[in-house]
Amino acid sequence: MMKPALAFPYNDPDGTMLPHLQTILPDLKEHFERAYISPPPSTFEWLKQKDLILPDDFFVVFPVDGNKDVGERFAYVYQRAAEEAYPDQPIHLCYPDRMSFALEGKYRDSFLADVDSLTVDDLPLIFQRSQYAWETHPQIYRKIEGIVTTVGKNLFGQELDYAWCHLVVQAKQLREVIPLTTKPDISMVAEMILYMQDGIKTRDVDWLAWEDPFILKRDADELKREREQSFDETQKRLNYVLPMIEMLTRFSKNGRK
Repeated sequence: MMKPALAFPYNDPDGTMLPHLQTILPDLKEHFERAYISPPPSTFEWLKQKDLILPDDFFVVFPVDGNKDVGERFAYVYQRAAEEAYPDQPIHLCYPDRMSFALEGKYRDSFLADVDSLTVDDLPLIFQRSQYAWETHPQIYRKIEGIVTTVGKNLFGQELDYAWCHLVVQAKQLREVIPLTTKPDISMVAEMILYMQDGIKTRDVDWLAWEDPFILKRDADELKREREQSFDETQKRLNYVLPMIEMLTRFSKNGRK
């Protein structure tokens, strides 16, 4: 199978992620053919000033309108990546902070082994948070996102992480799926799965453990307690989980959006 590509939105106006990307870049270049990224205007201007990512032809940059909602930004970079990549090429849809966390620590070998082991028969594939990975997260994350998984299992008979963190799909299938998505918010990631779920596979991985303490340089237990006691965190997750539940229910009833 040909070397895969990466595709991810890149909202980093203060440059927090740039040192991490520079650290993991040798691994990315060895295991991936290129990375498609979509910075909004604030991040794009910052990147032009630093002159670090833009001159590197490993990165294919698609600046995105800052007025677009988050789901529209995701759909934009995924669609552009699918159009640019070879039809049979696998594309890893992921997040730079989770990828950096995996590659800069104890999960590096297992992450790269999973990337390198994939075959065409494995795709499309959701890398899902393992039992261990979920235990590292604030439990409100698992409880709230788990509702979507439970609803999906009851409706479709599959236990899927509709609020996925890492999805691998061939470019040709991504070209078909993205035009079908309609949601402007983050619930579009669940909408993508609805159109692929008949043939989708899953693999539970530890390297999707909670990345925030590493990225924010915070004590994990302290940050976890803060998040578990935060009403804002609960509301933030309900804001995308409730639309996902409504969408799954409507899809099950109508067979379409």
